Amino acid sequence: MFAKKGIQAAKARKTGTTIAGIVFKDGIILGADTRASEGTFIADKNCSKIHYISPNMYCCGAGTAADTEYVTRLISSKIELHSLTTERKPRVVAALTMLKQMLFRYQGYVGAYLVLGGVDSTGPHLYTVHARGSSDKLPYVTMGSGSLAAMAVFEDRYHVNMELDEAKQLVRDAIAAGIFNDLGSGSNVDLCVITKDGTDYIRPFDEANIKGVRQGKYRYKRGTTGLYT
Repeated sequence: MFAKKGIQAAKARKTGTTIAGIVFKDGIILGADTRASEGTFIADKNCSKIHYISPNMYCCGAGTAADTEYVTRLISSKIELHSLTTERKPRVVAALTMLKQMLFRYQGYVGAYLVLGGVDSTGPHLYTVHARGSSDKLPYVTMGSGSLAAMAVFEDRYHVNMELDEAKQLVRDAIAAGIFNDLGSGSNVDLCVITKDGTDYIRPFDEANIKGVRQGKYRYKRGTTGLYT
C-alpha cells in the first residue's frame, strides 16, 4: 500500500558486534568489542557494550545500540527498586525474568540481544536473552555477528574450573577472533570480571586493532599554492 503511494520501505541494515561470557572457577567473565556501526559506517570506535545492571550483575548488548542502552538502564532501575523493597541483594534470575518479559512484549521490535552474567547468593549465573524473549543458560555463550568466530575459540579451549588469568585470556581471544573475522566488530576488547568479592570492569583490557602511524606528510608549506582574491 505504501509503495503505491510513493513511500519507500525502510531498508534493513546489518549490525555488527561480538559479545561473550564464560563461567570460571570463581565467577563470571563478560567480554565485548567496542565498534558501533551505522550501516556501512563506523559510528563509534570506543562504544561501551557491557552495561551496568547492579553491583553483582552486568549485561552485554548486541543489536541496536539505543535499544540495548535503554533496556539495560530500565531493568537496572527496576532491579534497584526490587532490591530496596526486599532489602536483599538482587538475584540474577530476577533480572533475567524482567528482561524476558519486556522483550517478549515487543516481539523483536526492540532489537536487544543480551548476555547477562552475575554472581548472587546461589552462585554464578550466565544467560543469553534474545530480542523475542527466549533465553538460555550455559557455561559459555556468544552473541552478535562475530559470535561464530568467538564460539570456535570457546569450543576449542574452554574447560570447567578455569583459573582467573586463563579465563580472562580465553575471553579476550574469543572477542579478538570476532574482531578479526567480522567486519561489524572491531577496535578494543573490554572485560568485566564478576565474583562474590566484587566486580572489576576493565576497559580496555586489550587494544586488538592498534592504529598505525602515518608515513607521509599531508601539510604543504605556505606559498605552495597561490591565493586569488
